Amino acid sequence: MRFVAGESTLRVTTDMPVSYLADEVEFLLDRPINLIIGTDESIPEAPAQLVNEFLEQTASYWRDWVRDLAVPFDYQEAVIRAAITLKLCTFEDTGAIVAALTTSVPEAPHSGRNWDYRYCWLRDSYFTVTALNRLGATRTMECHVRYILNAVLSAGISPEVPLYPIVPGTDLTEREAPALAGFLGMGPVRVGNAAVIQRQHDGYGSIILTAAQMFYDERLPKIGDLDLYRQLRPIGDLAAASALAPDAGLWEYRERTSIHTHSAAMCWAALHRLGLIAGRVGEIEDRDRWLKLASDLRSKILERATSATDGWLAGAFDSDVCDAAVLTLPEIGLLRYDDPRFLRTMEVVEERLMHDGLIMRYDAPDDFGRPETAFLVCSLWFIDALVAVGRRTQAEEMFRRILARRNHLGLLSEDLDGKNGILWGNFPQTFSMVGTILSAMRLSRSWEEGLWRAS
Repeated sequence: MRFVAGESTLRVTTDMPVSYLADEVEFLLDRPINLIIGTDESIPEAPAQLVNEFLEQTASYWRDWVRDLAVPFDYQEAVIRAAITLKLCTFEDTGAIVAALTTSVPEAPHSGRNWDYRYCWLRDSYFTVTALNRLGATRTMECHVRYILNAVLSAGISPEVPLYPIVPGTDLTEREAPALAGFLGMGPVRVGNAAVIQRQHDGYGSIILTAAQMFYDERLPKIGDLDLYRQLRPIGDLAAASALAPDAGLWEYRERTSIHTHSAAMCWAALHRLGLIAGRVGEIEDRDRWLKLASDLRSKILERATSATDGWLAGAFDSDVCDAAVLTLPEIGLLRYDDPRFLRTMEVVEERLMHDGLIMRYDAPDDFGRPETAFLVCSLWFIDALVAVGRRTQAEEMFRRILARRNHLGLLSEDLDGKNGILWGNFPQTFSMVGTILSAMRLSRSWEEGLWRAS
C-alpha cells in the first residue's frame, strides 16, 4: 500500500490483511504481524522472512559489539544496556552525539520545562565519550573528535555555543509547534533550543577532555599528534580568557548569568590537560605556559568558590548557591575527594539538595520556580562521591533504588520523582545512562574479587 503526501511517498509492505490497514479498523491479532515501512520500492521477499533476517543481523551486530566491552563484574546487565543506548545516541555519519532522542517530555508534570534535546551538546558528549572509553569502546571518541574539528573548530564557531546540529545547516532556533498537544497533553512542544544563543564556558574543557585520551591510547590507529594539538591549542586561549567571566552555566539559566564554579573548573581542566598534551607532543614551552595558567586559575577558583564561613564549595563565585555540579570537581582533578572542602560540600549537598532520597540540581528558584524532580545524574554523581569517601553502603542503596526505576528495557529518562518513582524528562537521557555506567564501575567488585579469588 502506498501513502502519498505531496512529493513524499511511503510504501507499506505487510502480511496483515491490507483491507484492515486501508480502512484503519481493529482486528484480532492472533499471529505475528510484520510491517515494513520505507521507500516506494517493491520487496520481493516475504515480510516475515525479511524481518527475521534483519532482526538476526541486528542482534548479531550488538552481540559482537558487546563482547568487546570491558564490563564490570557486577551490574553487567545495566551497564550493557546503558552502553548500547549511548552508542545508539550517536550519529555515525558525522560523529555527533545527541543528548536524548525526544523533545518536550516535561521535567515535571505541567511545569513548562519542555525542551528539545535532539542535538549535540559538547558537555553531554564528553560524558558519553568518557563512559564508553572506560568500557573500551573508543571509536565513539575518535568519531566525535572528528565531529568537533568539522562542526566546531573548522567551521569557526565559538565553543562557547553549547549545542550543535547533528548535520550542518540545521536551524536550531527555538519555536513552538502549537498543533501538537505534547506528552500526556502537557505542552508546549518545542523544536530547536534557545540555549544555542547562550554562552557556556564549560565547552572548552569538554572539548579538550574529550580529545585528551587520543594522545595517550596506543590502541588507536591514529594517536593524537602535533597537528591535532595545534588544532586544539586555540581552545586554551579562549578558556583562559573566559574562565572568570559570567555564563549561563551547566544548567542553562535563561534569565541570569554568574561566574559558575563548574564552568570555571572546566576551563581549568582545558588548560591543565592542554599542558599535559603539549608535553606529550614535545611542545615544552607551551606545556609550561598552560600548566602555569592552570595553577593560577585553580587558586582563584578555590578561593572564590569556597564559603568563607563554612568552607564548602558553592555553585557560583562569592555566593551560597548549592549546586550539585560541584560534585564533579574531584572527577576532573581540581581537588581530591578527601579534601576537607569537598567533604564539607558533600554534607551541604546532602542537607540542602537531598529530597526523597535523591539529589536535586540546585535549591534556588530559576526561571520556572524551584525544581520539582530530581535530576538523575546528580544522584549518580553523589553516589560516586559516596564510594570515593568510603560510604559504600549508602551508595549501593541509592544505586539499587535508581536501577529499580528503569523502565522494562533498562532505560532512564532525565528526571525522577522521588515520591512516586515516575520518570520525567526527555528519553533516553545520555546523562543518566552515562551515570549508570560510571557508578556501576565504581561500585562493582573486580573480576578478581568476584570470581578469580572467590572463596
